[in-house]
Amino acid sequence: MEALTDRQSEVLRLIRELTEVSGYPPTRAEIAEKMGFRSVNAAEQHLRALEKKGAIDISSGASRGIRVRDARSGGKLGRLLELPVIGRVAAGAPILAEENIQARYQLDPNLFTPRADYLLRVRGMSMRDAGILEGDLVAVHKTPEARSGQIVIVRLGDEVTVKRLRRRGHSVQLEPENPEFEPIEVDARSEALVIEGIAVGVIRSGKSL
Repeated sequence: MEALTDRQSEVLRLIRELTEVSGYPPTRAEIAEKMGFRSVNAAEQHLRALEKKGAIDISSGASRGIRVRDARSGGKLGRLLELPVIGRVAAGAPILAEENIQARYQLDPNLFTPRADYLLRVRGMSMRDAGILEGDLVAVHKTPEARSGQIVIVRLGDEVTVKRLRRRGHSVQLEPENPEFEPIEVDARSEALVIEGIAVGVIRSGKSL
């Protein structure tokens, strides 16, 4: 990495700090505000200079597509783990298929146990009483196995849902955490149910729970 000017070092330090606090990189507008720049264009110019000097990578088309490179690890991302954010899942496509990925967040790999493999954006309020709300990001550990009582990410046909798993013999119940919703009952002998993973945490408004 080439030597940075004092101002470029300040911008890089700000990006690191905001990413570690919130779990995702800042936007150009946030950088401009924090640094006291008069325009977003000034932030963009600093980012392009940092990219040219090998301090960061910039993903085109993403407002938060900034990834800090770590010179100590050969330019690869250092302590932070980059996780894809899965949005509305395309029918029939694997959950981690490119068409399902909305963005990528950088998180401390030790934030969740077991380690998260991806983030799933929540739709609906069926898990409200478990603290999982509309628009939240559920951190998911990818695994086909889950114990009764765990909150799981399940694929039913072409739909993906977040529910609490209950096993009763060949019957599987996917229970909501909101009395306004009914449980989903599945006969594992005749209906296709695929466990995509288990929920290991929630990110809401930049905070982890």
